[in-house]
Amino acid sequence: MSTKRVLITGSSRGIGRSIAFRLAADGWKVALHYAAARSEAEETAKKLGASCAGVYKALLHEPDKAERLFEQALADGPVHALVNNAGIYTKLDFIESTAAEFTSTFTRTMAVNFYSPARLVRAACTEYVRQGGGKVVNVASRVGHRGEAGASAYSASKAALLNLTRALAVEHAGLNIQHFAIAPGWVETSMAREGMETRLPEILRDIPLGRMAKPEDCAAAVAFLLRDEAAYLSGTVIDINGASYLR
Repeated sequence: MSTKRVLITGSSRGIGRSIAFRLAADGWKVALHYAAARSEAEETAKKLGASCAGVYKALLHEPDKAERLFEQALADGPVHALVNNAGIYTKLDFIESTAAEFTSTFTRTMAVNFYSPARLVRAACTEYVRQGGGKVVNVASRVGHRGEAGASAYSASKAALLNLTRALAVEHAGLNIQHFAIAPGWVETSMAREGMETRLPEILRDIPLGRMAKPEDCAAAVAFLLRDEAAYLSGTVIDINGASYLR
Protein backbone atom coordinates (compact mmCIF):
# COMPACT_ATOMS: atom_id res chain seq x y z
CA MET A 1 0.00 0.00 0.00
CA SER A 2 2.88 2.40 0.71
CA THR A 3 3.49 3.00 -3.00
CA LYS A 4 -0.13 3.82 -3.77
CA ARG A 5 -1.24 7.40 -4.30
CA VAL A 6 -4.71 8.93 -3.93
CA LEU A 7 -6.04 12.30 -5.07
CA ILE A 8 -8.69 13.75 -2.74
CA THR A 9 -10.62 16.83 -3.82
CA GLY A 10 -11.67 19.35 -1.20
CA SER A 11 -9.16 17.92 1.26
CA SER A 12 -7.99 21.04 3.06
CA ARG A 13 -10.71 20.72 5.72
CA GLY A 14 -13.83 18.86 6.84
CA ILE A 15 -14.58 15.40 5.50
CA GLY A 16 -11.83 15.57 2.89
CA ARG A 17 -9.20 16.39 5.49
CA SER A 18 -10.30 13.47 7.68
CA ILE A 19 -10.17 11.17 4.67
CA ALA A 20 -6.64 12.34 3.96
CA PHE A 21 -5.46 11.57 7.48
CA ARG A 22 -7.20 8.19 7.58
CA LEU A 23 -5.80 7.06 4.23
CA ALA A 24 -2.34 8.25 5.22
CA ALA A 25 -2.63 6.06 8.32
CA ASP A 26 -3.43 3.16 5.98
CA GLY A 27 -0.23 3.81 4.06
CA TRP A 28 -1.49 5.86 1.12
CA LYS A 29 0.43 8.79 -0.30
CA VAL A 30 -2.09 11.62 -0.39
CA ALA A 31 -2.39 14.33 -3.04
CA LEU A 32 -4.41 17.24 -1.64
CA HIS A 33 -6.70 19.60 -3.53
CA TYR A 34 -8.14 22.95 -2.47
CA ALA A 35 -10.05 25.78 -4.12
CA ALA A 36 -9.55 28.78 -1.84
CA ALA A 37 -8.34 27.59 1.58
CA ARG A 38 -4.64 27.62 0.80
CA SER A 39 -3.44 28.08 4.38
CA GLU A 40 -5.59 25.17 5.55
CA ALA A 41 -4.32 22.99 2.72
CA GLU A 42 -0.74 23.82 3.63
CA GLU A 43 -1.43 23.05 7.28
CA THR A 44 -2.96 19.71 6.32
CA ALA A 45 0.07 18.94 4.15
CA LYS A 46 2.37 19.79 7.04
CA LYS A 47 0.52 17.44 9.38
CA LEU A 48 0.60 14.67 6.78
CA GLY A 49 4.36 15.00 6.52
CA ALA A 50 5.94 12.37 4.31
CA SER A 51 2.49 11.00 3.46
CA CYS A 52 1.65 14.16 1.50
CA ALA A 53 2.12 13.63 -2.23
CA GLY A 54 1.39 17.12 -3.51
CA VAL A 55 -0.94 20.09 -3.00
CA TYR A 56 -3.00 21.34 -5.96
CA LYS A 57 -5.34 24.26 -6.48
CA ALA A 58 -8.32 24.09 -8.85
CA LEU A 59 -11.60 26.01 -9.00
CA LEU A 60 -14.07 23.23 -9.68
CA HIS A 61 -16.98 25.55 -10.44
CA GLU A 62 -15.17 25.70 -13.79
CA PRO A 63 -15.39 22.06 -14.97
CA ASP A 64 -12.69 22.64 -17.57
CA LYS A 65 -10.24 22.82 -14.65
CA ALA A 66 -11.03 19.27 -13.55
CA GLU A 67 -8.97 17.44 -16.16
CA ARG A 68 -6.11 19.86 -15.61
CA LEU A 69 -6.16 19.06 -11.89
CA PHE A 70 -5.82 15.34 -12.58
CA GLU A 71 -3.09 15.96 -15.14
CA GLN A 72 -1.12 18.01 -12.61
CA ALA A 73 -1.41 15.31 -9.97
CA LEU A 74 -0.49 12.61 -12.50
CA ALA A 75 2.57 14.55 -13.63
CA ASP A 76 3.97 14.16 -10.12
CA GLY A 77 3.40 10.41 -9.94
CA PRO A 78 0.87 7.60 -10.48
CA VAL A 79 -2.66 8.04 -9.16
CA HIS A 80 -4.24 4.78 -8.05
CA ALA A 81 -7.42 6.16 -6.49
CA LEU A 82 -9.60 9.25 -6.74
CA VAL A 83 -11.87 10.55 -3.98
CA ASN A 84 -14.35 13.16 -5.24
CA ASN A 85 -15.14 14.97 -2.01
CA ALA A 86 -15.33 18.66 -2.97
CA GLY A 87 -18.87 19.98 -2.94
CA ILE A 88 -21.04 23.01 -2.25
CA TYR A 89 -24.51 23.51 -0.81
CA THR A 90 -26.63 26.58 -1.49
CA LYS A 91 -30.15 26.77 -0.09
CA LEU A 92 -32.72 27.63 -2.75
CA ASP A 93 -36.42 28.40 -2.74
CA PHE A 94 -37.39 26.75 -6.01
CA ILE A 95 -40.37 29.04 -6.67
CA GLU A 96 -39.59 32.28 -4.86
CA SER A 97 -35.99 32.65 -6.02
CA THR A 98 -35.32 35.08 -8.83
CA ALA A 99 -34.48 33.73 -12.26
CA ALA A 100 -30.89 34.82 -11.74
CA GLU A 101 -30.65 33.10 -8.33
CA PHE A 102 -32.21 29.93 -9.71
CA THR A 103 -29.88 29.77 -12.70
CA SER A 104 -26.77 30.66 -10.71
CA THR A 105 -27.46 28.14 -7.95
CA PHE A 106 -28.18 25.23 -10.27
CA THR A 107 -25.31 26.06 -12.62
CA ARG A 108 -22.68 26.39 -9.91
CA THR A 109 -23.95 23.46 -7.84
CA MET A 110 -24.04 21.07 -10.77
CA ALA A 111 -20.60 22.26 -11.90
CA VAL A 112 -18.90 21.60 -8.55
CA ASN A 113 -20.92 18.61 -7.39
CA PHE A 114 -21.38 16.71 -10.63
CA TYR A 115 -19.75 17.96 -13.84
CA SER A 116 -16.27 18.43 -12.37
CA PRO A 117 -16.37 15.08 -10.52
CA ALA A 118 -17.56 13.37 -13.72
CA ARG A 119 -14.69 14.87 -15.68
CA LEU A 120 -12.21 13.90 -13.00
CA VAL A 121 -13.57 10.35 -13.07
CA ARG A 122 -13.20 10.26 -16.85
CA ALA A 123 -9.60 11.46 -16.65
CA ALA A 124 -8.84 8.96 -13.88
CA CYS A 125 -10.44 6.02 -15.67
CA THR A 126 -8.58 6.82 -18.87
CA GLU A 127 -5.38 6.48 -16.85
CA TYR A 128 -6.62 3.41 -15.01
CA VAL A 129 -7.08 1.60 -18.32
CA ARG A 130 -3.40 2.23 -19.05
CA GLN A 131 -2.21 1.09 -15.64
CA GLY A 132 -4.50 -1.93 -15.35
CA GLY A 133 -7.05 -0.73 -12.81
CA GLY A 134 -7.94 1.81 -10.15
CA LYS A 135 -10.61 3.00 -7.74
CA VAL A 136 -13.02 5.92 -7.45
CA VAL A 137 -14.98 6.99 -4.38
CA ASN A 138 -17.59 9.72 -4.75
CA VAL A 139 -18.81 11.59 -1.69
CA ALA A 140 -22.52 12.01 -2.31
CA SER A 141 -25.26 12.67 0.27
CA ARG A 142 -28.36 11.27 1.92
CA VAL A 143 -30.37 13.84 -0.05
CA GLY A 144 -29.28 12.10 -3.23
CA HIS A 145 -31.72 9.37 -2.12
CA ARG A 146 -34.46 11.40 -0.44
CA GLY A 147 -35.97 14.85 -0.81
CA GLU A 148 -35.18 17.84 1.37
CA ALA A 149 -36.85 21.25 1.25
CA GLY A 150 -34.61 24.04 0.01
CA ALA A 151 -32.05 21.59 -1.36
CA SER A 152 -33.29 20.96 -4.91
CA ALA A 153 -30.02 21.83 -6.65
CA TYR A 154 -27.90 19.96 -4.11
CA SER A 155 -30.20 16.92 -4.16
CA ALA A 156 -30.19 16.77 -7.95
CA SER A 157 -26.40 16.99 -8.12
CA LYS A 158 -25.86 14.24 -5.56
CA ALA A 159 -28.47 11.95 -7.12
CA ALA A 160 -26.65 12.37 -10.43
CA LEU A 161 -23.34 11.51 -8.75
CA LEU A 162 -24.81 8.37 -7.18
CA ASN A 163 -26.18 7.12 -10.47
CA LEU A 164 -22.95 7.92 -12.28
CA THR A 165 -21.23 5.70 -9.71
CA ARG A 166 -23.62 2.82 -10.35
CA ALA A 167 -23.54 3.14 -14.13
CA LEU A 168 -19.75 3.20 -14.33
CA ALA A 169 -19.42 0.27 -11.92
CA VAL A 170 -21.23 -1.83 -14.51
CA GLU A 171 -19.53 -0.25 -17.52
CA HIS A 172 -16.02 -0.67 -16.13
CA ALA A 173 -16.40 -4.03 -14.38
CA GLY A 174 -14.22 -5.74 -16.96
CA LEU A 175 -11.48 -3.12 -16.70
CA ASN A 176 -10.54 -3.70 -13.05
CA ILE A 177 -11.92 -0.25 -12.20
CA GLN A 178 -14.11 -0.05 -9.09
CA HIS A 179 -16.57 2.73 -8.42
CA PHE A 180 -17.98 3.49 -4.97
CA ALA A 181 -19.86 6.22 -3.15
CA ILE A 182 -20.68 7.23 0.39
CA ALA A 183 -23.90 9.05 1.23
CA PRO A 184 -23.59 10.96 4.52
CA GLY A 185 -26.48 12.62 6.29
CA TRP A 186 -25.69 15.43 8.72
CA VAL A 187 -21.95 15.68 9.43
CA GLU A 188 -20.24 18.01 11.88
CA THR A 189 -18.53 20.28 9.33
CA SER A 190 -18.58 23.94 8.36
CA MET A 191 -21.18 23.14 5.67
CA ALA A 192 -23.60 22.05 8.42
CA ARG A 193 -22.81 24.90 10.80
CA GLU A 194 -25.96 26.92 10.14
CA GLY A 195 -28.19 23.93 10.80
CA MET A 196 -26.27 23.01 13.95
CA GLU A 197 -26.62 26.55 15.29
CA THR A 198 -30.31 27.06 14.50
CA ARG A 199 -32.05 23.67 14.69
CA LEU A 200 -29.82 21.07 16.30
CA PRO A 201 -32.62 19.51 18.45
CA GLU A 202 -34.77 19.06 15.33
CA ILE A 203 -31.86 17.48 13.45
CA LEU A 204 -31.09 15.05 16.26
CA ARG A 205 -34.74 13.98 16.59
CA ASP A 206 -34.49 12.70 13.01
CA ILE A 207 -31.40 10.58 13.74
CA PRO A 208 -32.15 7.33 15.65
CA LEU A 209 -28.50 6.95 16.73
CA GLY A 210 -28.83 10.33 18.46
CA ARG A 211 -25.86 12.23 17.04
CA MET A 212 -24.57 13.76 13.87
CA ALA A 213 -21.79 11.98 12.02
CA LYS A 214 -18.22 13.06 12.51
CA PRO A 215 -15.90 13.49 9.51
CA GLU A 216 -14.00 10.49 10.82
CA ASP A 217 -17.08 8.30 10.32
CA CYS A 218 -17.01 9.15 6.63
CA ALA A 219 -13.27 8.64 6.43
CA ALA A 220 -13.56 5.15 7.91
CA ALA A 221 -16.01 4.12 5.19
CA VAL A 222 -13.78 5.48 2.43
CA ALA A 223 -10.77 3.70 3.91
CA PHE A 224 -12.64 0.38 3.83
CA LEU A 225 -13.72 0.83 0.21
CA LEU A 226 -10.12 1.46 -0.85
CA ARG A 227 -8.76 -1.61 0.91
CA ASP A 228 -8.15 -5.00 -0.68
CA GLU A 229 -10.99 -6.42 1.43
CA ALA A 230 -13.42 -4.54 -0.83
CA ALA A 231 -12.05 -6.16 -3.99
CA TYR A 232 -15.35 -7.86 -4.83
CA LEU A 233 -17.42 -4.71 -4.38
CA SER A 234 -18.28 -2.13 -7.02
CA GLY A 235 -21.22 0.21 -7.40
CA THR A 236 -21.56 0.04 -3.62
CA VAL A 237 -22.99 3.07 -1.78
CA ILE A 238 -22.42 3.23 1.97
CA ASP A 239 -25.04 5.28 3.84
CA ILE A 240 -23.67 7.17 6.83
CA ASN A 241 -26.74 8.67 8.45
CA GLY A 242 -27.35 7.16 11.89
CA ALA A 243 -30.33 5.14 10.59
CA SER A 244 -32.16 8.34 9.59
CA TYR A 245 -32.77 6.96 6.09
CA LEU A 246 -32.92 3.28 5.19
CA ARG A 247 -33.39 1.85 1.70
